[in-house]
Amino acid sequence: MKIIGALALSLVLLPAGATHAAPAEVTVPFGSHQRPYVSGTLKPTGDQAAIDQTVITRYNQWKSAFLKHNCGNGWVETYSPDADHPYVAEGQGYGMVITALMAGADPDAKANFDGMVKFVLAHPSVNNHNLLAAEQNSSCRSVDGSDSATDGDLDVAYGLLLADVQWGSGGTYNYKDLAVKHINAIKASEVNSSTHLMLLGDWSDSGESHHNITRSSDFLIDHFRAFRKATGDSAWDTIRAAHQKLITSQQAKYAPNTGLLADFIVNTNTTPKPASGQVLEGPHDGDYSWNACRDPWRIGSDAVTSGDSASAASARKLNSWIKSKTSGNANSIQTGYKLSGSVSESGSDMAYTAPFAVAALTDAGSQAWLDALWHKLATTSIDSSLYYGGSVQLQSMIVVSGNYWVP
Repeated sequence: MKIIGALALSLVLLPAGATHAAPAEVTVPFGSHQRPYVSGTLKPTGDQAAIDQTVITRYNQWKSAFLKHNCGNGWVETYSPDADHPYVAEGQGYGMVITALMAGADPDAKANFDGMVKFVLAHPSVNNHNLLAAEQNSSCRSVDGSDSATDGDLDVAYGLLLADVQWGSGGTYNYKDLAVKHINAIKASEVNSSTHLMLLGDWSDSGESHHNITRSSDFLIDHFRAFRKATGDSAWDTIRAAHQKLITSQQAKYAPNTGLLADFIVNTNTTPKPASGQVLEGPHDGDYSWNACRDPWRIGSDAVTSGDSASAASARKLNSWIKSKTSGNANSIQTGYKLSGSVSESGSDMAYTAPFAVAALTDAGSQAWLDALWHKLATTSIDSSLYYGGSVQLQSMIVVSGNYWVP
């Protein structure tokens, strides 16, 4: 494994303006495969070292395109040219998780991670200072109310837990302490205290009209497991169970033939159902669209790391449907579906294609389909203009290559 690491070190690129730091000792180096997935999980056909190197190649492209030192102050930021603003909480969360998982393949991982932590701490939400403000403009100042977005906070906390395992918490930042503060803030300000489901952000309190709306791409079951372990707080068991129950019931009631989930689910305090038209972002809020497209990756990641039967069943429903829908052609995945399975928006984007490769890991009968998806991912370069699709592609590839783990 040290040979793989040495090869990786020679190939990793620096963000503009950065210099190499002394590599930090890493507990779970990328490519070490210290934490295998549950028995029966598929893997792409081929040499493992070559598979790992393919991920490193895509990471180099992602890092060159999106990991920046644009804001000064020793900050490191994930740049999001295709988002509403140049810097968004979702992106900072992605950057922290990716960087921590790629440690061992990147000698600058810890230095860059600390730069991201510094950026996050400098941009607190106005509602809860232990959460991250959702959006920053080109001047790196928080805008649009400076409140939070739940998906970004979930990954920031998770990234901090990964960092605590990778490097320990005795350096510049006490990652574990920061993670626990962030996790407790998520529980206090981004969880509906009645339904135990994720809110859209800390702005959606009990008196706000979106309070009983939740976003399926925030159902990060493996994160909830990690939060439970980190805090010892059994509330995270309750939160996890509520989300798994909702996934299962929504699939059964509204997408029995596809397993697809809607971007947004409304009426969570009474009878949860897919949104009817626009409730937050656009007319496809009740479809499998630009948020829910991440669900096969997120649900599948929990299935292969925990072995949870509910997550595995949900992932297999998604996998079975898309494999049949496309007749096994990875190029046929479209950029939006009705929950019935009909195409709502045609086109191709890695944000939709890549997550299905993670779901395919869960089905013993899908080796050829997994290999077709992996080939698509492995031969598609990161598009430097598409932060969202590129970030989802890279993270899905990390999982599919066997390099993901839960702290």
